Amino acid sequence: MTVLGSRPAATAAHPAAPGDRAVRAVRAVPRARRARRRVRRVPLNLAALAVLAVSVFPVYWMAVTAFTPTRDIQSTTPSFWPAHPTLAHFATAVGADGFGLFWRNSLLVTLSAVLLSLVVALPAACAVARMRWRGRRGFVLMVFIAQMAPWEALLISMFIIARDTGLLDKLAMLTLIYFMTTLPFTIVTLRGFLAAIPGELEEAAMMDGASRAGAFRRVVLPLLAPGLMSTSLFGFITAWNEFAFANALIIKNQDDRTLPVWLSSFGNIFGTDWGATMAAASLFMLPVLLIFLVLQRRVVSGAFAGAVKG
Repeated sequence: MTVLGSRPAATAAHPAAPGDRAVRAVRAVPRARRARRRVRRVPLNLAALAVLAVSVFPVYWMAVTAFTPTRDIQSTTPSFWPAHPTLAHFATAVGADGFGLFWRNSLLVTLSAVLLSLVVALPAACAVARMRWRGRRGFVLMVFIAQMAPWEALLISMFIIARDTGLLDKLAMLTLIYFMTTLPFTIVTLRGFLAAIPGELEEAAMMDGASRAGAFRRVVLPLLAPGLMSTSLFGFITAWNEFAFANALIIKNQDDRTLPVWLSSFGNIFGTDWGATMAAASLFMLPVLLIFLVLQRRVVSGAFAGAVKG
């Protein structure tokens, strides 16, 4: 006895109808496609794992070396984990001459350059994204060219400018250079964010009585928080890691050198203290790592949104 409205199961006495076979064939197509996609993803996943290993291994080896005793570092049979971890290399790095001073110099120059680039890039990005004026496309093109240009090519000209203006051996010159280095990227990224925010939001706020500056501050600026964080972090990394200009423009006044230059001080006539160098490099990397871990979600979303919108 069959229930009214139900279809009897296919048996030897009641073979499956052609419609049922067609439905099963249609349902099997997506499964076959998913299986083929999984097979095609295997080489891509293996390549991604290989790139990840190549990228992470130097950082891992740096951290391991920082905790490895000197006798084990110089051993002909290196180990992938120290048998007797030590903090002596960190004590050597922290106790080195100028550690606190150079740390302060790097922090001061980096934060000043990032803040200055945000102050200049925000109105520039707003003008490019919201306004229509003659020469706008040429300005955007020049910003892109400036972003792609290798800044090390300007090292000699920057040295001559610093010498002729009396800014050689001055942290102010480094701040200006790092500001110019991070400014194009900041303008391009913030332009993408501003272009993605509807202009009707500002118009609605202005209709409610807010001024243009007030509407921008209360409506648009909170929506720009991911973009501001991502551009600030990438600008911070760029200025924090820069070595060439700091090494070329700070010559006589050793007290104005930054941490990347300080890292090169662990070599002497007897060789390089690799344990202290790796410990110093780990301490040098720590601030950026901590900031990135705290702002990871906003930074990743901000980078992709600023790159694909606008």
